[in-house]
Amino acid sequence: MGNTPRMAHFRPRLLTHLQSLTKLSAFLLFALVFSCSGVGYAEDTPSDLNAGFQQMYNLDFAGAHDTFQKWEQLHPDDPMGPVSNAAAYLFSEFNRLRILEFDLFTQDENFVKRPKLAPDPAVRKDFESELVRGDQIANQKIAASPQDKQALLALVFANGLRSDYAGMVEKKNLAALNYSKASRVVAEKLLAEDPTCFDAYLAVGVENYLLSLHAAPIRWLLRMSGAQTDKEEGIAKLKLTAEKGHYLAPFARLLLAVAALRDKDQHTAHALLAGLSNQFPQNDLYRKELARIGP
Repeated sequence: MGNTPRMAHFRPRLLTHLQSLTKLSAFLLFALVFSCSGVGYAEDTPSDLNAGFQQMYNLDFAGAHDTFQKWEQLHPDDPMGPVSNAAAYLFSEFNRLRILEFDLFTQDENFVKRPKLAPDPAVRKDFESELVRGDQIANQKIAASPQDKQALLALVFANGLRSDYAGMVEKKNLAALNYSKASRVVAEKLLAEDPTCFDAYLAVGVENYLLSLHAAPIRWLLRMSGAQTDKEEGIAKLKLTAEKGHYLAPFARLLLAVAALRDKDQHTAHALLAGLSNQFPQNDLYRKELARIGP
């Protein structure tokens, strides 16, 4: 009870800070839609799904949809098919609405003052339809085998995707945080089953890095609630994913570039973005940001 007045004093500020987490969290947590997809057991990685994600990184959304839909037809009992297709819908909407512009995430004021978006209702319907299908297949598998890695992975994806749409498209910050928490909980369960699933470490990295950005009193309150707020730990986990991840490795490098820009480390950001630009030449986001930060 002795801490109650202090907690009450900080509660409004804590809520404000938690809501403001989406200035980076939805962007960073978009990476969760790729969590441990094939990492740790690359020999079993579906080559067609991998091709779809590579198309998505290159902004070839029509090609990605075609690849994922064909996978769904051939593998109707795999929840990763529809969930991957939902990711393509989300990322295409992010691209259309210019959500993944770096200055939104390196300049807090730009994020707060960003204009109201006009999401495509048809895309929203298709996005949610694919997620519902993925949920149904995944839950059926988990009912039969609670440790089913592919099913757990699909639920990590689905909750991460919903978090991103709620936070970045609809600006429903608390809903986004709830979805991201659900994604993290499932990711931790998956990591307990397979600690070599390197993409899943991104969840730990994102939490530590994001929450480390807040003032000391807020970090204290967050730690009291069980959160992790160690910036160095966060960056280390992001680097682990960037170096050893599979589908997520390119996106982890993008997140590290954002972190570098926030720390005014243009040299590191430039090197990361140059590598991504060479790897995915059709993605003009990297070129734009390279031009923005200069040589």
